[in-house]
Amino acid sequence: MSRDVLVVMQTSGAGWHRMSFEALAAGQKLAAEVGGTCSAAVVGEAGAIAPLAKELAGKKLATVWAVGDALLAQYTADGWVMALQQLVAEAKPGFVVFPHTYEVRDYAPALATRMGEVLIGDVTGFSVPEGGRPVFVRQWMQGKLNAEYQHAGGGVCFVSVQAGSFRADAVEDGAGEVKAFAPKMDAGGIRTKPGEAFREAAQTVDLSAAPVIVSVGRGIGEQENLEVVKELAEALGAELAASRPICDAGWLPMERQVGSSGQTVAPKLYLAVGISGAIQHLVGMKGAKTVIAINKDVDAPIFEVADIGVVGDLFEVVPALTKAIRAQKAG
Repeated sequence: MSRDVLVVMQTSGAGWHRMSFEALAAGQKLAAEVGGTCSAAVVGEAGAIAPLAKELAGKKLATVWAVGDALLAQYTADGWVMALQQLVAEAKPGFVVFPHTYEVRDYAPALATRMGEVLIGDVTGFSVPEGGRPVFVRQWMQGKLNAEYQHAGGGVCFVSVQAGSFRADAVEDGAGEVKAFAPKMDAGGIRTKPGEAFREAAQTVDLSAAPVIVSVGRGIGEQENLEVVKELAEALGAELAASRPICDAGWLPMERQVGSSGQTVAPKLYLAVGISGAIQHLVGMKGAKTVIAINKDVDAPIFEVADIGVVGDLFEVVPALTKAIRAQKAG
């Protein structure tokens, strides 16, 4: 079985889907740990994907595959399966990695099935036993349990990675050779017509793209007390988020919920105020680079994942912190 890794990138409009480089970071890490090379592929109309392939050539990749054809100008599951099946046969990777997006969920299981394999979906991490095959981890029951999966067959191992599980800024720069790949496309094999592009969320805020997030939990007590945390978020230039009880109560809109039933985030800084740290919430913010927790309960589970923990009354700590930040900015 080959040890080489192929990452299938996803585009959004004329650019990249935000999760593509998280998948690329996962692919580079997997290749390094199994002792193979990492390549990447971008699919679409040849002229449209040329600048994207050129951009990828600046990353540490063995090959950048520009998979181009007029029938790939707009996404269809049949078209993507048709093209990628041929690319996998040409590139011969041992592993194919995708971002776990709505589009990937649409076509990747069909691609894996077409090739007599299965897709290990929504992976949050992996380990590679010495001399062994990678063990992939995915979650069950909204993050309450972790399950381990190992590809036992001799064919290609297909994997998609969960949003926020790998950091896009971990992608290594380098130099990759761009290769144009023209799959043999059959218009008759594409059974659906492209419709309006799917919108993953009709939201006014995309927490997944926020570098700094201040998130509030039930420790705030009353809706009227939210102003204390809002002032801190404004002082930091941060997005305001919340745990599920706050959104369920209608104190903040559902689009600001972080957790297994809300948004998955990976900010540089996540400041959790009055959040106990239920597993459903931790699932949504586990990709944060630095976590600061403020809670009066010294035994709150949030402190187990926090880089900095402040045990104290948030109504004393937060106003003091806001005042200090504003003073620092003014000075």
